[in-house]
Amino acid sequence: MIRRRHHRERHLTSRIGWLRAAVLGANDGVVSTASLIVGVAAAHASHQAILTAGLASLVAGAMSMAAGEYVSVSSQADMEEAETETERKELENDSAGELRELAGIYVKRGLSQELAHEVAVQLTEHDALDAHLRDELGISEALKARPMQAALASAISYASGALLPLLAVLVVPHAWLIGVVSVGSLVLLAVLGAIAAQAGGASITAGALRVLAWGAFALAVTAGVGALFGAAG
Repeated sequence: MIRRRHHRERHLTSRIGWLRAAVLGANDGVVSTASLIVGVAAAHASHQAILTAGLASLVAGAMSMAAGEYVSVSSQADMEEAETETERKELENDSAGELRELAGIYVKRGLSQELAHEVAVQLTEHDALDAHLRDELGISEALKARPMQAALASAISYASGALLPLLAVLVVPHAWLIGVVSVGSLVLLAVLGAIAAQAGGASITAGALRVLAWGAFALAVTAGVGALFGAAG
C-alpha cells in the first residue's frame, strides 16, 4: 500500500504585517522604557520618580504606537479600497480590454500568448476582480492592510516590552537599578531580535546583534544625558 505524503508549504508572507508591528512595538517598548528609567536613575532621581517615569513611558508609548500604526495602515487600506473600486469600474466598462491586460501580464511572466489568454479567461470567469487585484496591483488577502490588527499588536507588544524594565524598578534595589535594567533589557532585545530574524527567515545572529547594538547605544546616550543633568542639578 502506497502512502501519499501531503506537501505542505510554509511561507512567511501571511505574517509579515502583524510580525512587523509586533516586533517594532516590543523593541520600542524595551528601548524607550529602559532608556528612560536608566536616564532618570542616572540623574539621581528618587525611586518613586523613576517608577512614575517608567509607567508613563509604558502607557504613553503603547497609545502612541497604536495610534501611529492605525493611521499608517489605515492609509494603506484606503489606497487599497480606492484601487479596488477603480478596478471594479474598469471591469464593468471595458471587460475585453481588462482581459487583454491580464493576458499581457502573464505573457510578461513567461507564458505563451495562447496559454496566457486561456489562463486569463479562466481566472476572469472564476473571479475577475480578484485576479486583477492580485496579478495587476499586488493586492491579496494575505497581504491586505488590517489597521485595527496592526494597532492592537503594536500597543500590546509595546506594553509587553516595557513591562520588564518597569518590573525591575519594583523589585530591584535602587543601587543596582541601572545595571540590572541595562543588562536585562539588552538580553531581552537580543532575544527579540533573534526571534524576529528566525520568523522572517534571516540570520538569527545578525538579527540579535543589530537590535542589541542600537539598544546599547540608546541606553548609553540616555544614561549620559541623565548623569549630565543630575550633576548640573
